[in-house]
Amino acid sequence: MIHARSLSRRTFLRGAGVALSLPLLDAMMPAVGRGQANASPPRRMIAVQTNTGILPQNFFPADAGRNYTLTPYLRFLEEFKERMTVFSGVSHPAVDGAHEAERSFLSAAPHPGGAGFRNTISVDQFAAERLGPVTRFPSFVLDVNGEGTQGMSYSRSGVKIPGEKSPAALFRAMFVQGSTAEVDARVADLRRGRSLLDFVADDARQLGKKVGPADRDRLDQYFNALRDLERQLEQTQAWERRPRPATAARPLVDETERRKLIERIRLMFDVAKLAFQSDSTRVVSLFINTYSIVADLPGVTAETHSITHHGGRQEALAQLFIIESEQIKALAGFLAGLNAIREGGEPLLDRTMVLYGTPMGNANSHANTNLPILLAGGGFRHAGHLAFDRQRNYPLPNLFVSMLQRLGIETDRFATSTGTMRGLES
Repeated sequence: MIHARSLSRRTFLRGAGVALSLPLLDAMMPAVGRGQANASPPRRMIAVQTNTGILPQNFFPADAGRNYTLTPYLRFLEEFKERMTVFSGVSHPAVDGAHEAERSFLSAAPHPGGAGFRNTISVDQFAAERLGPVTRFPSFVLDVNGEGTQGMSYSRSGVKIPGEKSPAALFRAMFVQGSTAEVDARVADLRRGRSLLDFVADDARQLGKKVGPADRDRLDQYFNALRDLERQLEQTQAWERRPRPATAARPLVDETERRKLIERIRLMFDVAKLAFQSDSTRVVSLFINTYSIVADLPGVTAETHSITHHGGRQEALAQLFIIESEQIKALAGFLAGLNAIREGGEPLLDRTMVLYGTPMGNANSHANTNLPILLAGGGFRHAGHLAFDRQRNYPLPNLFVSMLQRLGIETDRFATSTGTMRGLES
């Protein structure tokens, strides 16, 4: 992470959003497990959104249960068929707005396209908050080609957490300690940041006496965000001097070309794998924007969003198949990487829940129902293809509750859930 020495309100808030991923504790030994020689390895989760849909005809199996027939996309994941569940007939109740639904993919906040929409906490940040400071970073919020307000990770106060776009910067944050002078400078920056927050908060309170109800509501969100940031700064300052873990991995190098979509995705999967392997964090979100990208792939000549409105044209469908297949192959590589790492006598994949999906059930018609979703790993007794009613969808937040419980978080509800995911067993 790069810490700015000049901390204006705007730049500091943006920097502080990233600071939610700054170091808290020594990642080599979870605090909750110190002194417990027989403690079980921790569980982890990553949630991945590809934001312009997945062709349903290439994703959903025709038959339900564990013996379903692999579809064109799921063939790339055949090695993990027994360790993943594919869902059909699921969605977020009351989440609509076509492309705007990407903001609610992990929060299930209703009507994201409506006037006055205010997001709620996303499941990754809910998990990070409940787990507490057990790792150096509470979460990683990763971003491939995101633009402007795009993203899916939100704090409890509904403030979007800007995604980190640089794998190289994240590698340094995880593994490069820096000189004593550099560490001292980071701590000094954090202290100045806390002082600035105190000043800005006082100034904003005075302003709150002079504005109308709508602005007071915005300032209330601002105060909530400040309180979140103050807590993070306190913890970060306390643990900045703790040594970082060692790694044999080569430093990551950023891919600067946006069209290199798959290379950028693979780099972020590398970040997540290293983060889990070193126990630097246990919660990761990865937002993948393909909306305005002409992917640098053989056979692809069109911008992704335009061909999602394919109208059945074979040329457009063929290009979408290439783009989406390569993304799922990158996912398969990530699963294989986790599976090759042993932790506590079992594959890291069995300790890591990998959620992959999209907020667009059918991008051609802008539908936000019947979402293509799969969950791999995590040590579940996977159910193959869990097929729910594609007209009257089953609530996807129920899956989030099951994932949170699998992390060891005591909760029976998240957003619009009605319970845990029926048919998915621990």
